Amino acid sequence: MDSNRVSNRVLVRNTAVAMIAVSVVGGVGSGTAASAEQAQQTGRTAAATVKASAETSAEATAGKSAAGSTAAEPALTGSAEAAERQADAASVSGITTVHTAVWRTSAQAVKPKVSVTAPAILNKAYAFRLVARRSWPGTQFQCLDSLWTRESGWNHRAENPYSGAYGIPQALPGNKMSGTGLDWQFNPLTQIRWGLKYIRTRYGSPCGAWGHFQSHNWY
Repeated sequence: MDSNRVSNRVLVRNTAVAMIAVSVVGGVGSGTAASAEQAQQTGRTAAATVKASAETSAEATAGKSAAGSTAAEPALTGSAEAAERQADAASVSGITTVHTAVWRTSAQAVKPKVSVTAPAILNKAYAFRLVARRSWPGTQFQCLDSLWTRESGWNHRAENPYSGAYGIPQALPGNKMSGTGLDWQFNPLTQIRWGLKYIRTRYGSPCGAWGHFQSHNWY
C-alpha cells in the first residue's frame, strides 16, 4: 500500500473522531455556562490531537519513504486508537455533566383547591328559576327565601343534631328526599326540587309554608 494513502487515511480518521467528539459535547452542553466552557476545552483538546496526529503521520511517512520499510504503520494505528479513546472519554464526561445540570429542577407540585360547598347565591338562583316556572309571583320567592334562610341558611349540608332534619329544606328524616334523587345528601338541586314539591303539596305555596312557620316554628 502506498505510504501517502496510509497517512491520509489515518489523518482523515483522526479528524473525524475529533469532530464527532466536539459535536457531541458542544450539542448537548447548551444548558449552562459551565457546559459551554467544557465543550470549548474539549474542542481545543481535540484540535491539538488532530494536529499531533497529522505531525506524527507526516513524520512516519517521511521515515517510511527514507527507510523503505513498514515499521511506522503500527505507530500510526496506535496513535489513531489513542485519539479515539481520548475523544470517547471526553464525550462521555461532557454528556454526564450536562445531563445532570439540565434535568435538575426545584419545581413543586401544587394540589388544586376545589370547593365542595355550593354558594348559597347559586342555590337561591336555581330556586328562583323553579319558582318562576310555576308562575308564582316574586313575593312567593321572598317567602321561600325567608323560610329556608331560617331553616338552613341555604346550606345543603345543614343537619339538625337533635331532630336529624337535613339539607336546605330541612327534610325530616333526610332520606325522604331520595324519591327525587339518590344524590339528595350532597346535591342542592335535588333538595330544592323536593322542597318545592313538598311545599306545593302541603301548603299550596311558599308564602303558605312561611306563614305556618311563623306561627309554629316549623312547617
